[in-house]
Amino acid sequence: MQKRRLGISLYPERSTFEQDVAYMEKAAKLGFDLLFIALLGAGDRQQTIDRYKPLLAKAKELGFEIESSHHEIAPAQHEVDFQYEKGLKAADNILTFKMAVKSIAKQHGLHATFMPKPKAGVNGSGMHINMSLEDKLGKNLFADTDDKLGLSRLAYEFMAGILAHIKSMCLLTNPIVNSYKRLIPGYDAPVYIAWSRATNRGQIMRIPSSRGASPRLELRSLDSAMNPYLALAACLAAGLDGIKNHIELPEPVVQNIYAMDEETIKERGIDHLPETLGEAIDEFEEDVFLRNVLGNHIFYKYLEAKKEEWNVFRSQVTDWEIGEYLYKY
Repeated sequence: MQKRRLGISLYPERSTFEQDVAYMEKAAKLGFDLLFIALLGAGDRQQTIDRYKPLLAKAKELGFEIESSHHEIAPAQHEVDFQYEKGLKAADNILTFKMAVKSIAKQHGLHATFMPKPKAGVNGSGMHINMSLEDKLGKNLFADTDDKLGLSRLAYEFMAGILAHIKSMCLLTNPIVNSYKRLIPGYDAPVYIAWSRATNRGQIMRIPSSRGASPRLELRSLDSAMNPYLALAACLAAGLDGIKNHIELPEPVVQNIYAMDEETIKERGIDHLPETLGEAIDEFEEDVFLRNVLGNHIFYKYLEAKKEEWNVFRSQVTDWEIGEYLYKY
């Protein structure tokens, strides 16, 4: 079972980002986790909320069980929690919901985008996944009331498997050039390969519910540009690899990693996610495990497409470069 967070930005058709109003993230519990929607150019807060209401109504019509919805930190930013769902159904729900949001936004003169970082200087749109395993009788296999965090050995090994493979998985979970504009310090997006039971923003993995009948693992680095079928398959495979091979989980990092200096981070052996799509491509290309998970055809075709995307981007001269260098050199 899985829970997800998707990111959406909505702005007037054919408009630019003239108004700094962001609607960002939305989620679906187990089926999604949180989903931020960004209304760019929407006007005041009440106007933004009024435009947001039809999305929730349509989601309910489509059968999505919404557990909660509230305003988030960034301007016009809202969080919506959806009920848990099985993995394949959850992936179906992601695509269905994205299509519905785009359609409803257009009816209101807006354009909806799930671009991870549609505007600089504000939080990007992520897609957190909350995961747990259950047996055929519906028992949560991640639960162990005797453990101080309420987690079973399987849960720790599942988490270790994901942490072990996450760098190469990034090409699936954060699949576009823009994904890595979100994965920078300062905007609530995690970049360090570590875990914690606390709410630290730097770690990619945390335990949101440590006690009770539904303990789960939350992976916070993903974004909603991903193909949910490929990304969720990779998460499941990596977790099961951790269980199969009893991969050892590193010690939790309860401190704020962003407050550490580089020397301390290095001494503690804390690694970080790829910083560009190019780095993610290099990690993915060398990973035999993911090639076996996806199969040769999907693996190499996907790799070919991502290399082409990265090479096209590298050949572009951006407005920032013109503004920064044209008159200096």
